[in-house]
Amino acid sequence: MEISSREFQISNKMLYQESIKLFDRAKKNIPGGVNSPVRAFKSVGGNPLFMKSAKGAYMYDVDGRQYIDFINSWGPMILGHANHEVLEAIKKQADDSTSFGAPTEWEVDMAELICSIIPSVDKVRMVNSGTEACMSAVRLARGFTGKDKIIKFAGCYHGHADCFLIEAGSGALTFGEPNSPGVPKAVANDTLIARYNDLESVNAIMQANSGQVACLIVEPVAGNMGCIPPAEGFLEGLRSLCDQHDILLIFDEVMTGFRLTLGGVQELYNVQADLVTYGKVIGGGLPVGAFGGKAEIMNHLAPDGPVYQAGTLSGNPVAMAAGFTTLTILKNHPEIYTELTKKAEYLAKGIQQILESKSIPHTINQVGSMLSVHFSDRPVTDFDSAKNAAGETFNKFFHHLLENGIYLPPSAYETWFLTDSLVDSDLEKVLEVVKGFKI
Repeated sequence: MEISSREFQISNKMLYQESIKLFDRAKKNIPGGVNSPVRAFKSVGGNPLFMKSAKGAYMYDVDGRQYIDFINSWGPMILGHANHEVLEAIKKQADDSTSFGAPTEWEVDMAELICSIIPSVDKVRMVNSGTEACMSAVRLARGFTGKDKIIKFAGCYHGHADCFLIEAGSGALTFGEPNSPGVPKAVANDTLIARYNDLESVNAIMQANSGQVACLIVEPVAGNMGCIPPAEGFLEGLRSLCDQHDILLIFDEVMTGFRLTLGGVQELYNVQADLVTYGKVIGGGLPVGAFGGKAEIMNHLAPDGPVYQAGTLSGNPVAMAAGFTTLTILKNHPEIYTELTKKAEYLAKGIQQILESKSIPHTINQVGSMLSVHFSDRPVTDFDSAKNAAGETFNKFFHHLLENGIYLPPSAYETWFLTDSLVDSDLEKVLEVVKGFKI
């Protein structure tokens, strides 16, 4: 929903003059003025901010305003912006060249590191984005099983490949419908939509499509309808159902991988998938994706097997240097995860107490260093309950925090990401600003 609230527009003009000028320029040559739709502020209203620099937990826009950052490049900046060790690795590699189109030792180092951390991954293929990782994992699953259909969940986002841009039909057993022009209906016919946290809907789909489903792909902790954790037994149930029906289970850990714990959701909930996709943190802020799994499956990829996947910049040495350095720091300092969780829990508890004192309906979901404030008086456990939250309240909340130097994701359906660079005074400032929020 596009918001055109007068108060948002006025505050934009007063505070963000240089961003407004840049947005006007951008709209002339860039569709919508942005290179990824959520950046346009369409769902919250107002003018998108253009950033100039960032360090640690803070970003600075072109008007010179400082923000405590809870986007962190949508997750990768777990160590904070412009981490010294990561920057040094990038600079050192850039001096040797930014790309070769040939293998490098960085790729081997990265693959060995990932496989040493993740028990379910024997082999890993590097790509350039989370979208590419999920698209390739599904292709591999289809090639490995010889089946065409896939199951995904309403509200889970796996990138913008055709097979993922499908919305639910009128019931769990209906075919999906394309929710973007340009996606053929024939593609939608092979994508089946289940309800997140609802094992019965999954079982019904599997029973109705017996022997036809190649894989089930899921965000094991959802992050694209706001943060929504799996219900008790949900992931274990998916593992069991996939085993019963000879279906590959794909965990999309583009957001959660190496963020919630070093081993991601598989470690946190002790459930192993057949294939796992990664992105964000493994690039240290540069464009990187990956997918991996057991050798039996991964050996079906070209050049060893018949399933084709390729990429000119896959395994880019600068990106590998940034990602390898980030993962190495996280591996050597596991206390980072403990501290991040403590910070997120403190923030969630503080915001909850403030909103309760104001009698503002809300539900706060938090897992590790991911959290979301849903303005709903009911638990938010799936896409339907997320949609029923009060979006207008979130929009006011977003702009109140933004104007007071706190940068949240500009959508009620996006997760907040915390960074290790946050200090106690940052958290206290957030809580102080929330105290001034009024509906």
